[in-house]
Amino acid sequence: MGTELLTKAPVALLPVLIFLIVLLYMDSYKLVGFRTILLVIFAGALLPVAGYWLNGYAIGALDWDLQTYSRYAAPILEEALKASVMIFLFRTNRVGFLVDSAILGFAVGAGFSLSENLYYLYLASDAHIAVWVVRGFGTAVMHGGVMALFAVISQVLTERSMKINPLLYVPGFVVAIVFHSIYNHFPGGTPVLSMLATLLVLPPILYIVFQKSARSMHEWLEVDFDEDALLLEQINSGGFTESNIGRFLNDLKQKFPGPVVVDMLCYLRLYTELALRAKGVLMMRENGLDTPVGERTREKFEEMHYLEKNIGKTGCLAMSPFLQMTRKDLWQLYVLE
Repeated sequence: MGTELLTKAPVALLPVLIFLIVLLYMDSYKLVGFRTILLVIFAGALLPVAGYWLNGYAIGALDWDLQTYSRYAAPILEEALKASVMIFLFRTNRVGFLVDSAILGFAVGAGFSLSENLYYLYLASDAHIAVWVVRGFGTAVMHGGVMALFAVISQVLTERSMKINPLLYVPGFVVAIVFHSIYNHFPGGTPVLSMLATLLVLPPILYIVFQKSARSMHEWLEVDFDEDALLLEQINSGGFTESNIGRFLNDLKQKFPGPVVVDMLCYLRLYTELALRAKGVLMMRENGLDTPVGERTREKFEEMHYLEKNIGKTGCLAMSPFLQMTRKDLWQLYVLE
C-alpha cells in the first residue's frame, strides 16, 4: 500500500505544479515573486475545506443527485471560492498584466487541486493509477486553467479602472463556470477524453495570453518611461510652475494650506522617481538582469507614505487628476516595494 501510494501521489500532485513552473519560466519579467506564489497556493489549498462544508450543505438543500449537482452547482460554488482569492489580489493591486494574472489565477487553482487530490488520496488510496493520471493531468490542470481564464478576462476588463465595478468580474466568472461544468459533463466512462480536452485547449490559450502580454508590457514600459522622465525633468526644472501640473498645484493653494501643497509637490516627485525606478527594474528583467532594491529606494517609500498621511485623503483625491493613476501604476510600485 505504501509503495503504491508513493507511485500514485506524484502522478496526482506533480503535473499541476510542473505546469505552474512552466508558466513562471515563460514570464521573462519575473512579475510574480516566489513568496507570493507560495502564499497564493496556500490560500487556494484552504478553499476545499470551506468547499467541503458548503457543498455538503448545498446538496442537502437542493436535494439533487450527485451527478446533477457536480455538473451545475459545484462549478458555481468552487469557482466562487477560487475567484475570491483573485478578487482580493485585484483589489490590493497585486496584479498588473495578463501574465501575472494568469500565473496567480493558475496558482489559486493549483492550490485548490492539490488539497482536493490529497484528500482523495487519503480516501481512495487503492484506486487504480489511471484515476490519478486523470485527476493529476485533467482535473488539477482544469482547476488551474479555468481560474487563469477568470483572472485574464477580469484583468482585461478592469486594468484601466481604479475603482472596479464588481460586475466586471462576471464575464470571467461565467467562462470559468462553463468550462468547469463542461468538464464535469463528460460521462464517467470517458474521463480520459476530458483530460485530453483540457490539455489540448488550455495550454494554447495561456500561451497566446503570454505572447500578447509580453508585447503589451514592452510597449507600456517604453511609452510610460518616456512620460515619467519628462515629468521628472519638468519638476526639477525652473519652468515647472508654467506647466499644466504646476498651474494646477498653484490653484490648489486656494483650497489647501501652503505646507500641504509643498508636500503634494514632494509626493509627485517621489512617486515619479519610484515609477521610473520600477520601470527600469522591469526593463532589466526583460533583458535577463535583476538588481536588488537599495536602502535609498526603501527610504523613498517611507517618505512617500509619510507624505500621504500629511496630505490626507482629501488632498490625495485632489492630486488624482494630475497623477493619472491606474491599477498598473499602483502595481508597479507594489512590484518595487
